[in-house]
Amino acid sequence: MTKNMRFKEQVRRNAVALISLVVAITSLGYNTWRNEASEGNRNQRLISIELLRNLSQLQQVVLYRHYDMDATDRGNPKTGWALVLTIKDLSQVLEQPVPETSAELLQVWDDNFEGLGSDDESRKRIVGALEAVRADVHALLRSLD
Repeated sequence: MTKNMRFKEQVRRNAVALISLVVAITSLGYNTWRNEASEGNRNQRLISIELLRNLSQLQQVVLYRHYDMDATDRGNPKTGWALVLTIKDLSQVLEQPVPETSAELLQVWDDNFEGLGSDDESRKRIVGALEAVRADVHALLRSLD
């Protein structure tokens, strides 16, 4: 028997084992990929929910400051700054365009927070930027598997 014939004979005799090995390796690769994708989606969801909570808290600060003229307690601009910076930080681990619109929110807040309570345009700009981030987060959540 030649070497070539011996090899073909061994492959024929071990075909089930070789097929099982290919299936096992393929399954392991797919399972690893699926676990990574699931973990990534889980992280995106968790951060998105936390971001939505912070956006709601910031909107409360804006409304208390603007309508109740409360600059010391629930409408404190310092609380607003902390929330805006937290929103920007959290958004950095999310997919685009959320980090971009969060950075825009920070800029709009910086430009307009002093006008809250006296200038309705300031409130509208801030709430508009908040709604833009919220819409992007909702779109991200809908896009996840």
